Amino acid sequence: MASKLVATLASFLLLSSVGVIIAIAIIQTYKITYVSPGLKYGIVLDCGSSRTTVYVYEWPAEKENNTGIITETVKCNVKGPGISDLGRNSSQDEETWKHFKSCMVQVKEKIPAFKHNSTSIFLGATAGMRLLQLQNETASNTILQDMRNYLQSLPFQFQNASIISGEEEGLYGWITVNYLMNNFLERDLWNSWVRPHGAKTVGSLDLGGASTQIAFTTTDDAMGEGLTKVTLYGYDYTVYTHSFLCFGKNEAEKTVLAKFVQGSTDLNNVQNPCYPVGFNITMTEEFIFGSECTKDLRISNYSPERNITIFGGGDAAECRNAVRQIFNLSSCDGSQNCSFNGVYQPPVSGQFMAYAGFYYTAWALKLVGAPTLDKFNSTLWSFCSMDWTKLKRNYNINEKHLKSYCYSANYVYTILVDGYKFNTASWNDIRFERQVKNTSIAWTLGYMLTLSNMIPAEAKHMHLPMENTLFAGILFLFSALTIIALVFLIILLIRTCY
Repeated sequence: MASKLVATLASFLLLSSVGVIIAIAIIQTYKITYVSPGLKYGIVLDCGSSRTTVYVYEWPAEKENNTGIITETVKCNVKGPGISDLGRNSSQDEETWKHFKSCMVQVKEKIPAFKHNSTSIFLGATAGMRLLQLQNETASNTILQDMRNYLQSLPFQFQNASIISGEEEGLYGWITVNYLMNNFLERDLWNSWVRPHGAKTVGSLDLGGASTQIAFTTTDDAMGEGLTKVTLYGYDYTVYTHSFLCFGKNEAEKTVLAKFVQGSTDLNNVQNPCYPVGFNITMTEEFIFGSECTKDLRISNYSPERNITIFGGGDAAECRNAVRQIFNLSSCDGSQNCSFNGVYQPPVSGQFMAYAGFYYTAWALKLVGAPTLDKFNSTLWSFCSMDWTKLKRNYNINEKHLKSYCYSANYVYTILVDGYKFNTASWNDIRFERQVKNTSIAWTLGYMLTLSNMIPAEAKHMHLPMENTLFAGILFLFSALTIIALVFLIILLIRTCY
């Protein structure tokens, strides 16, 4: 009789466990709704050398310090040049401010009015303003103050407007990439945030108009040049980051052009092998030599308003050679831990995300994703061999940019292979991407996260989210019933044996 009772109880408990499993499945399929505190918003202005981009980010308010939940909802490019050009041309300034206000109308429409005064707004100025600060600190200070006055007039919560350093820009980009890829935290089986197994991170390769940044974690424990200790969610990372001012895509091209002009005896017939055959353009000497990056390369009879006419040669090999000459590669001879210009760099390791100018160059060559080094190089060679007519016919790209993509491709190849020392094998670890999870890869997200303390330096005890407490309770009940059922079955087996 007792054995039958034990068997009945065990069967009942096992059936109950099955019922609990079914309940869990139903709850997971049809989430129980609850009143959400709503969304929070943040605005970041990326004031680069060639333009300003306004980003709006949003996230569930109850998940402020979680990860992988911030999304980009507005990306508005302010038409016209970067803010470093403000004050040079009054009519151009009018247009720039007009487009600023147009972007802010989009921002105001996206963010509910009752959220405006609780929405933080940040401005970070990068290499264009860093160069202006070196050239004319008074002008840079005036522009920044004008931007502060404008942002403080908006209905948002003004937080900060400043010029960030190149190393900060590189580090914020690295944070953005790894945050979006959930490399800092991920959900476990219990729906809690935990550190991913292996805790691998991805390196960051950012290419702007006036500077370029590299950032990646390294096992080098010696705190030397470019190495920073970062603590995120209670875990330590040693991050190498370096920014090369004047090696952004646009400023580096001016340096290449300056060297062609220096080597020419006729300013009306300057040959540029990086431009396609059949293309020519006239520009002022100021356009080439007026930059802080090229002022030391000015020709002896420099005249800012004088015109220079440049003709394309369409020669990939000569273009590659010219691009290589702007990098001081011999300064690293005999040194293993060196990139170029005598700059310390640990050997590259792990996966890398190449974005901004790196991505757009790969996009122009139709090589986004992870092309092999051989594929990138052969496509580059084919692209550079096309004349201007054929290029325009085969590529639906604005002519202003199309003329320079042979140069850009050779620049990308040179800095990655000759500069950062990627080889045929490690190149395969580079992905050329613009977005992760529909959010742009840009330093701006890491900047906002850091200034808002939304990535804590210390680990916090992370409870199950509110909507999952019932799920957790049922899961606990299932575990308890299963254990009890097993106990009864063991008792039954013992009684049967004896």
